[in-house]
Amino acid sequence: MKLALVVFFVGSGVSFPTAQFNTSTPPGDVSNGELPFSLPVDVVTFVIAIVAAGLLLVGLFALIGAIMEFVLIESLRTGEVSLRRYWRQRWRQGLRLFGFRIAIGLPMVALFVGWIAVLVVPILTGRDPTVPFTVFLVGIPVVILISVLYALVSGLTTVFVVPLMIQADSGVLAAWRRLWGSIKTAWKQYLAYVVVAFLLTVVAGIIASIVVGIIAIVLLIPILIVAAIIHVTVSLSSTIGLVVLVAFGGLFGLSMLVIWTLVQVPVVTYLRYYALLVLGDIEESYDILSAGLPASEES
Repeated sequence: MKLALVVFFVGSGVSFPTAQFNTSTPPGDVSNGELPFSLPVDVVTFVIAIVAAGLLLVGLFALIGAIMEFVLIESLRTGEVSLRRYWRQRWRQGLRLFGFRIAIGLPMVALFVGWIAVLVVPILTGRDPTVPFTVFLVGIPVVILISVLYALVSGLTTVFVVPLMIQADSGVLAAWRRLWGSIKTAWKQYLAYVVVAFLLTVVAGIIASIVVGIIAIVLLIPILIVAAIIHVTVSLSSTIGLVVLVAFGGLFGLSMLVIWTLVQVPVVTYLRYYALLVLGDIEESYDILSAGLPASEES
């Protein structure tokens, strides 16, 4: 269960949201598509507050996830899961990892938003979209290439740089310098890892999705039975029927979240442990698994 909590924050990685803005028409008749009543609060202020709250939650989740990366690796290398102890030991390095992810993630967001804006802004402003559309098409391979590079840097940071930070008790850039020196001399081994790890991730994801899908179907059957009973007795559109359905739907969603997280535990721990083994095989001095074992087990 402790590992499930860790995996909940680190399993999906870090994502950066994109913002979408819609222009509103000036006040006028209801026939122009506006609401037939006045809003109690300023719409712009409300939207800004919602976006700010969403970004704050995403940032908090990403920060916790960055610290949990170290908790996970410490748990794998020592064989003991201790959230509080590893959190106290590694939260400063987690902050550095969080800052590094923000530093490489924000330019990606800016690039993607700018690329989309090249096509969307002329359409919204009524200009001729022919030239922007051409620029948009030309930018597709550039965006794909930069996205692949970003994924490589982010992925290698997660699976290799974090263990090196733990081993040397260093920052992100210092650990990256050590890793980069190894990549230059053993690039074929690292390239092979990237390919194999990608295939393993795809296969593991498919298997996990099948397992979760089967469980979802099993859990959905009693909900459908309850819905049928409600429809026969009090009607689904009644207040009682809606309350019961919403309650069961929320319980179903929460159950699926817990189940998906539990299913991800062996997947994530296996992939991370595999990465640690590869790192130790490529560079013996980078092997943190043997260093994390008690003397009796190591011998």
